[in-house]
Amino acid sequence: MDYDSARMADRHGKYLLFIWKPSGYELREREGELPAVGSEVEEDDGRLVVTKVASSPLPNDPRPCAYLQAA
Repeated sequence: MDYDSARMADRHGKYLLFIWKPSGYELREREGELPAVGSEVEEDDGRLVVTKVASSPLPNDPRPCAYLQAA
């Protein structure tokens, strides 16, 4: 299954959040609708913006991943 097919299959399933923090990066699993590029997400009492959506950084993981940075 290619990335686009996996993304569509998981659009309302499980996905990952790749969160930038001053102390490093953190990977979290979420369930529901994958946030779009440019949208804001609330995590840890703060707002983060989705900078890109790509395949999971984990080997052989079909879930899509939303990459976040501070808004």
